[in-house]
Amino acid sequence: MDEPREIIKPKGWYQSLNCAIEGVIYAFKTQRHIRYHYVIAACALILSLLLELPVVEFVLFAMAIVILLFAEMMNTALEEVVNLVEDKHNLLAKYAKDVSAGAVLISSVGVVIVAYMIFSKYLYGSMAVALREAGMFAGHIAIIALLLVLISVVVLKATLGKGKGTPLHGGMPSGHSAVAFSIFTAITLLTLDPLIVIFAFVLAVMVSHSRLVGGIHTRMEVVLGALLGSGLTFLIFRLFFMTIK
Repeated sequence: MDEPREIIKPKGWYQSLNCAIEGVIYAFKTQRHIRYHYVIAACALILSLLLELPVVEFVLFAMAIVILLFAEMMNTALEEVVNLVEDKHNLLAKYAKDVSAGAVLISSVGVVIVAYMIFSKYLYGSMAVALREAGMFAGHIAIIALLLVLISVVVLKATLGKGKGTPLHGGMPSGHSAVAFSIFTAITLLTLDPLIVIFAFVLAVMVSHSRLVGGIHTRMEVVLGALLGSGLTFLIFRLFFMTIK
């Protein structure tokens, strides 16, 4: 039987650097999400070079990616330490892992926001002038409204939650209903096309109804989620269009 290898404290900067590289390799080999993020980061950085981003935008985008990878590796390190200290199911250990995973989620949202703000002008391309005359930033407002709806759902679940279950399974209000009706309201205000509005409404109702059928939410939680999504999104659009008139 092979004896466990003795762990020796690194001496000098070279050995410390080697340990750090081993940590990066270990995280890459053992964590699927880190591998995904490395691939996405590489593709995004290549795209930024092809689009010849200004230096400031490139630095901001690169820093957002670095923060995301840092959060992923810290999450991996914390999980390994918690598993070493507590090998049984422990509520505090679960909270530690959940908070660490939450840091990764927030970092991911930050990367998405930075990427959208930088690359959206290239996605819209030749439509920029026409969209600006008709309220080009309406698409930005829709995304901001959706993010505010998500934040409101998290705050309400944290405030009104009963401390059981999982955040995506039950609780006041229904996050799925809030998101679905936020998107429905944004589509309605952006398109003003009756047929598209009907389709969007049907999809939002189907999403909300699925939460009832699955027994995940009560009728009140679904209704309040729908009102939150539609009401907050409409309010954001209303305030936006009042400022540009």
